[in-house]
Amino acid sequence: MSAPSRPRPAAPHGAAAAPGGAPSGAPFMPPRTLTVGVLGAGRVGAVLGAALAAAGHRVVAASGVSGAAKARIALLLPEARNRSATSVARAATDLLVVAVPDDALAAVVAGLARTGALRPGQVIAHTSGAHGLAVLDPAVAVGVRPLALHPAMTFTGTPEDLGRLAGISYGVTAPAELRPFAARLVADLGGVPEWVGEADRALYHAALAHGANHLVTLVNEAADRLRDAGVDRPEKVLAPLLRAALENALRLGDDALTGPVSRGDAGTVRRHLERLAATAPESLAPYLALARRTADRAIAAGRLRPADAEPLLDVLSGLEVAA
Repeated sequence: MSAPSRPRPAAPHGAAAAPGGAPSGAPFMPPRTLTVGVLGAGRVGAVLGAALAAAGHRVVAASGVSGAAKARIALLLPEARNRSATSVARAATDLLVVAVPDDALAAVVAGLARTGALRPGQVIAHTSGAHGLAVLDPAVAVGVRPLALHPAMTFTGTPEDLGRLAGISYGVTAPAELRPFAARLVADLGGVPEWVGEADRALYHAALAHGANHLVTLVNEAADRLRDAGVDRPEKVLAPLLRAALENALRLGDDALTGPVSRGDAGTVRRHLERLAATAPESLAPYLALARRTADRAIAAGRLRPADAEPLLDVLSGLEVAA
């Protein structure tokens, strides 16, 4: 089994006093019931807003322009008024949740700071996994307290999501004085904080995207190839196999590896590659990349002896298939 990763402490950010706000390091004592605004009523923002409301906080305003966003506000945040971004920021006197796409976050925060929509002492919490606190620097410059609060979960933007929040992890990056507040906020959402250093946010997010987003691609690739093989209901074939593989991987790490690569079955893998090249060439490169990485991990974990791996690695070099 792979050795567990060493936990890392969150890196402090913004040690200087914020203009117009309390000095960094001073105790932060917000009211128990927060007045909250949600900027971006997408799948994540609307659900987190609903969870905060269920925890007893006052979600007074939300922003949504598309028909889907307006519908989510009406369904999940019935007490919140649909307002413009600047109006939401002004109404969120205690906590502004910013749930916008990663690439839009910096411009949104800068715009709110520039227009005077933010107030000293207010907390602004973004839900991006990829960003830490630096993206909130324009808000900090006007006295706002910064928080990165990313739920490690996939969302549909429906009430069913609320039942999935219990016990999930939140990747949190916060200044030292905001840590107790962040922990309380995560507890109100029913989750558990995982403290992520500012410099580690991109790696944290890459790990989640690699595991979750690429898993969806991998499962659909497998389903497509089963259809090519004549299987009418690939989901029925895959469901018990993939559930067992996921559970074993989470419990056993690399000791959960099975299959032809972990056994060094070069002939079987060669036939896989030949058939993929003929039937679904778009799947050949992903299969090769994952098989090579699987071989590396199997060798490192002692599941595959280097001597037994040599024929397999020759096949995975692609030379035989190309020939």
